[in-house]
Amino acid sequence: MTELVATTPGLFPLPDWAKDRLSDLKGHQKSDLIAGDETGELAETYDDVRTELVETQIDAGLDRVTEGQGRWDDMLAHPLTVHDSVETRGIVRYYDNNNFYREPVVAGDLTPGGDVAQELEAAATQTDDLQAVLPGPYTLAELATNEHYADRSAFLNAVAEFLAGEVAEFPAHETLFLLEPSLVEDAPEDGFDALASEAIDAVAEATDAEVVVHPFYGALDEKVYAHLMDADVDAIGFDLVANHEQNVYNVQEYGTKDSVALGVVDGQNTLVEDPETVRERFEWFDSQIPAQEFDTVYLTSNTELFYLPVNKAEAKAETLANAADLEEVTQ
Repeated sequence: MTELVATTPGLFPLPDWAKDRLSDLKGHQKSDLIAGDETGELAETYDDVRTELVETQIDAGLDRVTEGQGRWDDMLAHPLTVHDSVETRGIVRYYDNNNFYREPVVAGDLTPGGDVAQELEAAATQTDDLQAVLPGPYTLAELATNEHYADRSAFLNAVAEFLAGEVAEFPAHETLFLLEPSLVEDAPEDGFDALASEAIDAVAEATDAEVVVHPFYGALDEKVYAHLMDADVDAIGFDLVANHEQNVYNVQEYGTKDSVALGVVDGQNTLVEDPETVRERFEWFDSQIPAQEFDTVYLTSNTELFYLPVNKAEAKAETLANAADLEEVTQ
């Protein structure tokens, strides 16, 4: 019988009180509101943010709880922008939207730093249903600039090794979501798509948890998807909000893993879906793949939630939890 698990890709919006306090502590320019080596009251503020974001997810009834990533002002580039071997330079557009991050320029060896592990250890004191979140290696490499490694392939391998080293330091966690929007937005060319799959493998091998690779902002090219199927992961994500038809075609044509993650609420639109609509989206997807019964279906937003106002992000989390608890929908 299929288990429905309500979760999110993390990166929740900062509570309004936290924005005000961080502004007072770090200055008035947006470029100063960037996580790094926090101490004192600044570190305490981020601790308070984490506590609230975890409590919000628990109160919403989610089955998997992320750390919330309140410090990730550079979004998915965060694990590099706080690294000692990385220089941060100009402000870069975060995909095709009005969010921006500092360009991480890798100028030295990418050794594990334990930054994300520390956040997860703190979150683990609040929940036994912990879900770790990281950028996938291909996405993190694409968001960065390499000024240290020999070539693009060597850089991707180094990023994968770096992330695997980070994962090895994580506390016990139920799932690991590797967010890979660049597989859609900046699809790897022939040959490099296989390397991207191998890099994902390297990160997945570092944990005993269930590993979900979650691309979004659309659907994967067929060849990219076929290579991703070679990765030894437990589930692949499908953005049913941005492109449900191509995503279903990929599954029909190339199959998928025994479990899937489905982006069934819109992480970039303030309209809050009702649980019945979300459940119907899952049931529709399931009906298109009649030959396969999934072990686990992760019901999630298609993108990270930081695009949304706080109340809308909370409402969508509740929708996902309620959708997972509904009785079977009749088609």
